[in-house]
Amino acid sequence: MSRARRWIGAAKPASWPKLLVPFLLGQAIGLGGSGAPSLSAALYGLAFTVLDLLFIVFLNDWGDREVDAIKRRMFPHTSRKTIPDGILPAAALLVAGIGAGMAALAVAFTAEHVLARPGLGLAAAFSLGIFVAYTLPPLRLNYRGGGELLEALGVGVVLPGIHAYLQGGSSAPGLALLPGFALLSLASAIASGLSDERSDRAGGKRTLVTLVGNARARRLLERASLAGAGAWVVAGAFSERIPFWLGLAPAVVALGYLARASSISSSARTDAFDAQRRYKALLHRAIWRGALVASALLAAWHLTLA
Repeated sequence: MSRARRWIGAAKPASWPKLLVPFLLGQAIGLGGSGAPSLSAALYGLAFTVLDLLFIVFLNDWGDREVDAIKRRMFPHTSRKTIPDGILPAAALLVAGIGAGMAALAVAFTAEHVLARPGLGLAAAFSLGIFVAYTLPPLRLNYRGGGELLEALGVGVVLPGIHAYLQGGSSAPGLALLPGFALLSLASAIASGLSDERSDRAGGKRTLVTLVGNARARRLLERASLAGAGAWVVAGAFSERIPFWLGLAPAVVALGYLARASSISSSARTDAFDAQRRYKALLHRAIWRGALVASALLAAWHLTLA
């Protein structure tokens, strides 16, 4: 395998929608406050998102290298692990992750100056700090409990909020959709631990799945997902700043996929990796496609009113 392909694999492009969707949702929300779309704000936001993604995936592999090695020994035929499988050395990922984080901060502080967005750089630093608290010493909250809540905060609220501010400044009516998106992001965070239940437990990692078990974790994430879709409906029904259909349409899309995920939930039991993969794929379609529908409708609505 060439070195370029090793780095592409380590960047985990299949996971990128987890941050690209909040980028699009936040930018669409921000259109409500900008008056006119800002291509510069979108490009700065995209650059920050990509660098933030690299910061997270590289340093997450570095931070999880020991528990990943445990999973490799327990389950030799599961998906590749960057460090235990010798794809890239730990030191290279550490340096690349730190470099990506510094570059992301540089982009944010530059955008703050160019676009006159006071506090944007500090907000970006806070966003990166959430991940540091999540997986890196000394806090490592994903190992001590609370990692799912941090992910819900970072992915579901802080990132789209940053992009909404970047695109539109302080006035953004679509922010009413973020509580629902945060609940859906919480469900995604819980689901991430399903396939690592036994190896995480063996490595001393305290996730919700290791604490309450596979079946109860699935019940909790499904309830969080339903609550998230319901919160979108409520946002459209009771917010004076967005129309009802703007909350209803993404909720309907999400609920369709959630119904399919629930129908195969019982098969996604401990160590049933293929079933877990299908289950999580449907859950992510509910979250990401629902949010993309919300983004597209928000953008069209704002541009129509402009």
